[in-house]
Amino acid sequence: MKKLLLPFLLILVLAISACSSTAPKDSASPQPSAAATAKTDAKAESKPAKITYQSENGPVEVPGNPQRVIVLSSFAGNVMALKVNLVGVDSWSKMNPNFQTTLKDVQEVTDENLEKIIELKPDLIIGLSNIKNVDKLKQIAPTVTYTYGKVDYLKQHLEIGKLLNKEKEATAWIDDFKKRAQQAGTDIKAKIGADKTISVIESFDKQLYVFGDNWGRGTEILYQEMKLAMPAKVKEMALKDGYYALSAEVLPQYMGDYVIFSKNPDADNSFQKTDTYKNTSAAKNNHVYEANAKEFYFNDPLTLDFQLNFFIKNLLGK
Repeated sequence: MKKLLLPFLLILVLAISACSSTAPKDSASPQPSAAATAKTDAKAESKPAKITYQSENGPVEVPGNPQRVIVLSSFAGNVMALKVNLVGVDSWSKMNPNFQTTLKDVQEVTDENLEKIIELKPDLIIGLSNIKNVDKLKQIAPTVTYTYGKVDYLKQHLEIGKLLNKEKEATAWIDDFKKRAQQAGTDIKAKIGADKTISVIESFDKQLYVFGDNWGRGTEILYQEMKLAMPAKVKEMALKDGYYALSAEVLPQYMGDYVIFSKNPDADNSFQKTDTYKNTSAAKNNHVYEANAKEFYFNDPLTLDFQLNFFIKNLLGK
């Protein structure tokens, strides 16, 4: 009986197989259109699973479409400007009033809190070259670091764009920003005079600082794009290192005809009540424009746009 049954079953299986392979597909069943297939293929082609990014420390394989990025220093605004999802950021970014809405549900992390970083399951980690535990971070996710000032502030955003596979978007923003900033500079010089000087000072804890042309606080816009004049003393002491610490007594030597005061509300700002400060030309002429330091620290696209609007409003009255 078994010998008769086995050949019969074999014939039945072959017959079913043949029918299923030759039977026409149901025309009513949903099938992807050619356009949809092409769109999917194009998306897959433009956002590969992995890309190789040429970092300052050599090639790094990173996600072609990162979804869970952690920024441990400086670059949260660059990532947000390129509309890439963040799951963790540094404390300085977290405290920025301009970032609070976007970062409301994003965790604050440090380079020493490895357990928390692991819990966030990042697919990419970004930070400055001086962060700690880089080798351990690389075991959690691809980690890319940058040396501050190694490239200029706009090239830095382009590098972040390349890293996130959004070079086109980064380039478009850079081109547009340069046009807007340079035009504003032309308008400002026409209004206040091309020979007028401008300086950027900041209060932090019990110390005052003045800045060169590449240390955030809007300095890149004022000096690099707008080509506004820097006071001679600032150029002498702050241009090389990017910043210079000074006392309230010598502050008048560093204050230009116009001053941007990156004011930290938590710092000692009592110098503003002294005659030394009040008798400066900028103070007497109401040419000191106060900004919240926590909004002014960085030089990412979101902050740069905010700074540019601040300068246009205060220096042009628009």
